[in-house]
Amino acid sequence: MGGLALFTTVSLGKGLIDPEGFLGPSWARFPLLVFGAILLDMLPRTLWASKMNPKVMWPIVRDRWRSHWNRERLTLVALGLVCFYITYVSYRNLKSALPEVMGIKTHDRSLHLLDKAIFLGHEPATVLHDLLGTNLSAHFLSTIYLWFLPMVPLVLAAFLVWIPNISYGYWFATSQCLAWSLGTASYYAIPTLGPGFEYPWLYDSLADTGASQLMEALSYGRVNVYWGDFDAAVQSVAGFASLHCAITLLVALMAQYTLRIRWLHWVLWVNFGITVVATLYFGWHYIADDIAGVALGVVSFYLGGLASGQKFDRHGLGSYPTTTTSHVPVDD
Repeated sequence: MGGLALFTTVSLGKGLIDPEGFLGPSWARFPLLVFGAILLDMLPRTLWASKMNPKVMWPIVRDRWRSHWNRERLTLVALGLVCFYITYVSYRNLKSALPEVMGIKTHDRSLHLLDKAIFLGHEPATVLHDLLGTNLSAHFLSTIYLWFLPMVPLVLAAFLVWIPNISYGYWFATSQCLAWSLGTASYYAIPTLGPGFEYPWLYDSLADTGASQLMEALSYGRVNVYWGDFDAAVQSVAGFASLHCAITLLVALMAQYTLRIRWLHWVLWVNFGITVVATLYFGWHYIADDIAGVALGVVSFYLGGLASGQKFDRHGLGSYPTTTTSHVPVDD
């Protein structure tokens, strides 16, 4: 992904852009992320266990460091963060370059006609708006949809920092990188904008929410980058396949297969289902986009599991790690 993004941007006479630009310059960001992950694990645990008594804090820190933050854990956190960071930055740059590489012709009309055929001639957005309403439901669905933005780094950090089985951390980090990479490939395979951008009048009745404000900002950003002179900006409009569906499904599957907290399973599966509805409700995606996103999530989950040494039941009811460390056994 890094090499492809670099080649693409250089071919277009541009350079790689850090789309977020947080935590200062790039050379300082990675060590700060690793330090932040360690601090996130050590500080709350130490304060809670010591009951704010400074005399017992150091032994708690020392014991946690020896028992948890060994070489394998540090390697997992470092590799997981840097690989995801490279993949995500490359994804954003390749997504931004899509109109220049593929042109502005899209497949929106075909996918829109397919949506109407599935809904027997009706607009899916209109059906959902009539069924769910356009005010309170809009605010609720917007909250769930926007929760995706902080969820991605938070869940990744949780699997890298706290998951007891090292191979599960590699499983999730690998699957994340695969999902974002395959999602980028899908944008180039079937370029679309999404119904909210191509047919905005279908969504005029919705209440003003964070999701609608984000869509408006992305629309202006695309115009500025493609037709303006904004070399230090990225455009972030691309429809097929839905990475919101892919990643929320991936998180739910990972929890189902690696964690024993039943209520968390339900929360994540419900989050996935509501996210699917939100993508159609606000016009971020077509039905085909969501189906492709689901397929992409399942493939990334399975391939990431194989790469990290997991064994799956024939009927897909469970998985069995062949290792608890970073070592992946190879059959002779």
